[in-house]
Amino acid sequence: MKRIKKIGINTTCVHVGEVKDEQFKGAVSPIYPSTSYAFDGVDIKRYPRYFNTPNQEMLHKKIAVLEHTEDALIFSSGMAAISAALFAFLQKGDHVIVQQVIYGGTFNFMVNEFEKFGIEYSFTVSDKIEDFKPLIQSNTKVIYIETPSNPLLGITDMKAIADLSKQHQIITMIDNTFASPINQNPADFGIDIVLHSATKYMGGHSDISAGAIAASKEHIANIWKTAINYGGNLSDQTVWLLERSMKTLNLRVKEQTKNAQIMAEYLEKSEHIDAVYYPGLPSHPQYEIAKKQMKGFGAMLSFELKDHIDAMKFQRNLQLIKPSMSLAGLESTTVSPVQTTHALLSEKERLERGIKNGLIRFSVGIEEPEDLIADIENAIEKALK
Repeated sequence: MKRIKKIGINTTCVHVGEVKDEQFKGAVSPIYPSTSYAFDGVDIKRYPRYFNTPNQEMLHKKIAVLEHTEDALIFSSGMAAISAALFAFLQKGDHVIVQQVIYGGTFNFMVNEFEKFGIEYSFTVSDKIEDFKPLIQSNTKVIYIETPSNPLLGITDMKAIADLSKQHQIITMIDNTFASPINQNPADFGIDIVLHSATKYMGGHSDISAGAIAASKEHIANIWKTAINYGGNLSDQTVWLLERSMKTLNLRVKEQTKNAQIMAEYLEKSEHIDAVYYPGLPSHPQYEIAKKQMKGFGAMLSFELKDHIDAMKFQRNLQLIKPSMSLAGLESTTVSPVQTTHALLSEKERLERGIKNGLIRFSVGIEEPEDLIADIENAIEKALK
């Protein structure tokens, strides 16, 4: 697919990947819910599990353009995308290097599934490039990173990882969910395969589950061969909803990113907060790397309450901000990683990754920051009583 270069990002979000209504010229893409398409022995074999219905194909184009890649695939969840991508490039006897702090679901998938298939893995001790180099083996096939990472917003140098991997003919994969294509395009830094939980910013309204992969045509073709066997395709009704949601992706994410910067600066000054993790703060240890590779610092942050404030009691006292399992919707949400996203890790494994009991992940929405600040201050005041 030829990349569109002459239109702006809002125009891309709205118009690239539309399914044209040729008959009635409607402003909104029609839905093709059919599971049966005519086949004359020459034309493409269309079937939902083959990721090639009209709605699926057009949404692939939108995602690819936004991520600066040649092609893309959409899935029923982020984990469906992640598992399909990894299993497409790994087989018995292979080895994968994994960044230490990643989404708990991905961690759980690796430690519970890889050994069944004879796939070896090594976790780094940090997100620094120096910690990846010693782990490379002759059978290393994939390096898997997540930046910003979930839940501590660590930043990994994507160009350094890409350069290292190319020296050893290793495939690179990144979970780009927290940044979104608006704030970061890993392909521009040499990363091979870009993964998303499209449930998050791409969907953006807390009402659909989806995943996405963006990469070269060659890599997507390879992933497709594995993906059609796992049945992780997305229904066309949800494909249509996702395409609709992505029309406002740039507007939403930019507003959320602006609000997150304000909230991070406020929390850093609060006497009731021990630590704030946000790559847009100069105090963040990888602030300079984030400035080089991100167009915006994102709408996700985490913070640690001081020991005298119970994290769950604090969250129950919030009124505007919703305690929630998920993230990246229009509404602001919080979650305690130790009880949700990283609950499947042991306490030792969580502490090794810097995930403390008082840690709260904060997904900043589009509300006015002054209202969010008032909500937090009120919840703290109640938690202290």
